[in-house]
Amino acid sequence: MVRAYSDMREANYKNSDKYFHARGNYDAAQRGPGGAWAAKVISDARENSQRVTDLFKFGDSGHGVEDSKADQAANEWGRSGKDPNHFRPPGLPEKY
Repeated sequence: MVRAYSDMREANYKNSDKYFHARGNYDAAQRGPGGAWAAKVISDARENSQRVTDLFKFGDSGHGVEDSKADQAANEWGRSGKDPNHFRPPGLPEKY
């Protein structure tokens, strides 16, 4: 998951968030049941902390309830062993 997060920051590519969510969870789940469990715990904690942070922001933070649900769907997609490339945006460099 750390590698996917690092790649997401490095790529800084529009509409790639869901791909990196799915990829990080996929990579973790490939390490076995413990990896899938850890990915769920980390993903849930991240989304919950984002919601708390959003409560204290004024205006549109860009990470509303719908975006959080979409992130969680991408997380689950990856954890379940499905291909993260389903979320890959066109033009994202092959490096990722």
